[in-house]
Amino acid sequence: MPLDLPNTGHAVFDPRGVVDVDPIPLGRRPKALNGMRLGVLSNRKWNGNKLLRATTAALEADIDFASINFYEKESFSKNADPGLLGEIIADNDIVLTAIGD
Repeated sequence: MPLDLPNTGHAVFDPRGVVDVDPIPLGRRPKALNGMRLGVLSNRKWNGNKLLRATTAALEADIDFASINFYEKESFSKNADPGLLGEIIADNDIVLTAIGD
């Protein structure tokens, strides 16, 4: 909401704004990761992919996953396609993703 400055005809907008969101509960955390199907979702950014590869390798050293499935978004600047998200949900128990520039 703008703040009107008296006798100037100008208004100032507060850049902090207000964000109204509904809280979303976190999903249940698994007690163990061995035997789970891991999905790895890349946003196609080089450093994000580098982080995902290193993290996946570190996890594989200690955890016996049933499978590891790799996915890529169409573009880093767009939300993942609902069809892709459905595939990830259907084929995996847990998902790893990262942001990197």
